[in-house]
Formats: sequence, structure tokens, C-alpha cells
Amino acid sequence: MTQERKTLGALGEAEAVRHLKKKGYRILQTNFRVAVGEIDVIAEQGNALVFIEVKTRSSARFGGALVAVNIHKQRKIIMVAESFLARYKVTGRDIRFDVVTVEGKPGDWKVQIVENAFRA
Repeated sequence: MTQERKTLGALGEAEAVRHLKKKGYRILQTNFRVAVGEIDVIAEQGNALVFIEVKTRSSARFGGALVAVNIHKQRKIIMVAESFLARYKVTGRDIRFDVVTVEGKPGDWKVQIVENAFRA
């Protein structure tokens, strides 16, 4: 991954977090990593514990950000979420998987939150 893409991704994640907070999400953790992978944002919204994948794109030229969260990526996110739940002994919570797409350029972002983007 080029430095430019890493920078764009980091800026997009920061924008996503700002947007999520405005929408009432309480951010618990960002960039939760285990051996199998990473979840960009873990938050609470109401009674739900929400695992959030952030996809940032400068354009929709290759199908936009949402199409990048394919079934393979979803399975990986679910496995990381299971690791989080086990590590912190979380039980009895509503669990949800959201995707936040951040498209455009810094200062001119288009942010979309897709709630319940997929299920475990």
C-alpha cells in the first residue's frame, strides 16, 4: 500500500469517526487488531455494540467504497468481532455490523453510514 493511500485512509477514518459521533455513536475503540485482521471502529449506538468498517475512496471509478466490503472481507470482520467479544467477555449485547463509506477529497467528503450492512 502506498503512503498516499495510507494517508487517505487515515483521513477518511478520522472523518468517519467525526460523522459517527455527530450521529450519536459512542466510540469505544479504533483500529482493533488481532492476528486475523482489524476492525476500524467499535462503537455503541443505543443498546447495540457496532463493529464498523470504514472504506475511503477518492472516486467511485472502481465501483465505489461499498463494493470493497465483499463476502471475504465480511467474514474476516466477523472473526475479528468474535475475538473482541471473547477478549472482553461481552455477552448479551445486540451486535451490528455497519459500513461507513467516505468518498471524495479532504474538505469535500461525502460520508454514508450503512447500518446492518451485513450479518454474522
